[in-house]
This record gives sequence, structure tokens and C-alpha cells, in this order.
Amino acid sequence: MSINAILLYMSIRINTDVLIIGSGIAGLSVALSLPEKMNILLVTKNAISDCSTSWAQGGIAAVRSENDSVAQHINDTITNGHGICNNAVVKDIIEQGPDSILWLEENGINFTKKKGDLDLTLEGGHSQRRISYIKDETGKFLHQGLTHKVKAKKNITILENTQIIDLIHINTNKSKKCVGGYLFNKSSKEVRTVQATHTILATGGASKLYQYTTNPNTSTGDGIAAAWRAGCSICNMEFIQFHPTCLYHHSNKSFLISESLRGEGAKLLTNNGKRFMHRYDPREELAPRDVVARAIDNEMKERDQKFVYLDISMKNKQFIKDRFPAIYEKCLELGIDITKEPIPVVPASHYTCGGVKANIDGQTEIEHLYVIGEAAHTGFHGANRLASNSLLECVVMARQNALTIMKHSPDSSKNIELSFWDDSYVTESSEKFIVNYNWDDIRKIMWNYVGIIRTEKNLHLANEKIALIEKEVNLYYSKYYISSDLLELRNIVNISKLIIKSALARKESRGLHFSKDYPISNDKFKKDTLINGRVNEYESDLSKFKV
Repeated sequence: MSINAILLYMSIRINTDVLIIGSGIAGLSVALSLPEKMNILLVTKNAISDCSTSWAQGGIAAVRSENDSVAQHINDTITNGHGICNNAVVKDIIEQGPDSILWLEENGINFTKKKGDLDLTLEGGHSQRRISYIKDETGKFLHQGLTHKVKAKKNITILENTQIIDLIHINTNKSKKCVGGYLFNKSSKEVRTVQATHTILATGGASKLYQYTTNPNTSTGDGIAAAWRAGCSICNMEFIQFHPTCLYHHSNKSFLISESLRGEGAKLLTNNGKRFMHRYDPREELAPRDVVARAIDNEMKERDQKFVYLDISMKNKQFIKDRFPAIYEKCLELGIDITKEPIPVVPASHYTCGGVKANIDGQTEIEHLYVIGEAAHTGFHGANRLASNSLLECVVMARQNALTIMKHSPDSSKNIELSFWDDSYVTESSEKFIVNYNWDDIRKIMWNYVGIIRTEKNLHLANEKIALIEKEVNLYYSKYYISSDLLELRNIVNISKLIIKSALARKESRGLHFSKDYPISNDKFKKDTLINGRVNEYESDLSKFKV
């Protein structure tokens, strides 16, 4: 190996009190909630602004109206969760909703108001207007505001273009303890060994596994995969939420058309201009996302069409431009005037309802390892996430996580000297095309075989195809230097198998999981699908799971 190669892949050691991996609303909120006496390292895979939070359009659900109540919000969430929500968790998170909105306002977030009060909007599955929003770019403004606060904190160091390789853990007399992680810097190609008293995974979901998604490229399930490899149990990965309305356009394949359009009266139409949602649900366009996504999918297949239409042009032109400025401008750039014509839309993968088994404060089965936000499974969402409950969960979990961390006394594991990342036995690959080829192949397999509607036959076929790719990826990973694409490929292989195994285990249809072979719900499966964490580094088979 040349001296240049040695320098290229050198390792650096960093010590910190708290390591936060992920820069969405969950990661930023916990960083702001921790005391300034703690040193915090906030790591983000790309630029700090490149995350799912920034792309969120709708808003954050919380009871802020006299016409609404916590009991109604709880009922809507549990009903939408199709019988497998953790009711105690639902109650706890929703009761903290109003205070979460106040906390955001105290941190400089200015929600859209009308006559001095929050201008609450309505979304599918909600019985009342309870969505606090900022125009049609809530996530963007939330993220910008919290990022500004984080950057002003002297105890917080932000490390961009850096991603998790694996967690570092040790065995104690009573349990397994996380003491940090190996991180890969995409710019310098350095592997950084980070030793931390507390490690928080706020890495978001895994929607990028699918060919069509509303999520940014960062959504590759990195935290979920790393936690599973470390030994954490994974819950309910079969419940992948497909957003009903993603813009269908050849030059922009990931632009979300907010559910708020339907909340404000937009109608879904076939290619010949006829409404169809009344044939699927009495709530029509305001039915929950799983119902609407399946309805659109069925209409497309029955009519052999590549999309359906979403029409809000019947509303006042100025209202549309004021209420949905970003959507109006983006569509206009593409030649679609939504004040005059309907928008072509298709369903696309949007949210991961399952994840790492965790408490509301993010605590996992591994001591000092926390998972918060979309990467976690608390039981809040059940079999289908209620619209705009995700940002609420992020804020509540982040603030609870900070309270738990502050209760811990100084940790003796800081005295342990961690090993540097060892890549002395690997070489540079001359076949890097294999990574991109497998990346694309997995996304097509997941879309075609493990999508909105599933069959046993297709799930088994997907499992066989992914298993072949897994062998190739594991061999490649063991022989060559790592890269960002390779690390993500390794993660999506793990996540794909977790989703497929979970889907095969659930012999029914419930919420977001619809099986043609088992089209009705079965009380036998009115519970979580639980997959055990990996026991050792040689275990790639995910056969050990229980329901």
C-alpha cells in the first residue's frame, strides 16, 4: 500500500459526551434540549439541511383548538393504527403535543396564524383541524429555525458529510453497553472512532429502498441497520407507508404533493376526470393514507394508467397561491398551473412505521444507545401512521431523551480505549460498478415485489433475490475499502430482508400491509412483529424472528 493510500484511509479518534447521528427535527431537538455543560457531536450524512424533515410539507399534529380534545386525537391515532398501537404510548405522546408546539414557538418557530391564533388545517384520518403548519413548507422552516439555534450553541459541534459504519459496544456483567461508533467522512475518506457516553440514532427511515419515494437520498435506514447489527430488536418493518400523492413528472420524481391539499378540498380523479374515492371509503379523499394509496394503485392497474389526477382548481386562485405557494411554484416550473388544471400524482414510499424497539425516551435494549424519531418503534403509529403525527413524535421523544440522559451519572466507560478502525487487510476495488448495479436492483425488487399490495409468492421471490445480492455485498465489503454507496448498500440489504421477513410473518392484511393471500385481518396477528437483533457479526440469516 502506498503512503497516499495509508493517509487516505487513516483513522481519527474523537471523545464526546453525546453523539447524535442525524440532523432532522429529532436530532436537532435533543441537541437543543441537553444542557450546555455537555459536549455534543452532531453528525449528518450530507449537508445539515439534507434530511426528511426539510422536505415535510404538511405540519405537526397537536390539540390547540377548543373544538378538539386530547381524547379525540388519541382515538384518531389508535383507530388509524388498526389495533396494534401501544395505547399508553399514544396517550403519553399526544398529551405532550400542545406543550411541544409551545416549545417550538419558544425556539423561534412561527407557525401560520389567522387573526392571531394558529391557523389549524385538516388531514386524512383526523376528526378535527389540529395540524399546525407554516405555509406548505413546514419542515423547511422548522429545520431552518432549529438549525440556527443549534449553530449558535458553543457546546455543539456539527460534522457534515459523515455517516455511521457501525456502533461500538461492550459487554458488561448485566447488559450490553454502547460506547460510540465508527463514522465515515465522505469528503476526507477518513474513518473516525468516536467514543461517547451516550449515542443517539436519529437517522430517519428507509423509504429510499423503493424505486419511487418522496424522501431524500439520505433515507436508507442506516440507524435501523446499525442498531440491528449491534443486537437491537426490530419491530413492525412490514408497515411501510406509501404517500398517496407524489408528483408524477419525468424531471422531478420525488416531489410530494401535501395531504393538506385534500384537507382543503382537493379531489382525486381518473384520467377521464371522474372521482373514485367514494367507491373505496365513505371518507373519500380524507380517508387514511393506506386506504387512499391502495385505491390509487388499484385505479392505475385497472385502467392501465401511470398516474391519477389531484384537482384543487375549483378553489379560489389567490387562496391556492397563498396556502400552497411552494407547490404552486414547483408545478408551474414544470408547466402545470394548479389553479387551472389537475396535478398528475402516484403513490410513493414515504414513511417507515416500524423500526428499532425503543421507549418514548429512546432507550433501546443496549445501554446508553438511544433511537428517536422515524428510526424508532415506540408503538405510537401501529399499522399506519396518522398524518402529521411523525414530527410530534420526534419532538416528544427528543425532549424525553434529553431528560433521561441528564439523569445519568458520569460514565466509567470513558476510560476504555477503543480500537481504531482496521482496514489494513483490504484493497481498492476495480469493480465499483457492482455497488451501483446492486443498489438499483434492490430498489426495483422492493417496488415490484414488496410494494403496496403483496403476495406470498412475490415476497419469497424478493427474499431469494435479495439473499443473492447480500452474498455479493458481504464479499465486496470484506475485500475492499468502504465508500458511502457501499455503506448504504450494506444497510439497504439488511433493511430489505427485515421488511420481507416481517411481511412473510404477518399472515393477514392490516393497515399498510396488504396481502392478496390473506386479504382480511386476523386477531391472531393483532400484535407486533418482532425480529431479534443480530447475535454476532457472522449472522446474516434473519430466520430468527417471532410474531
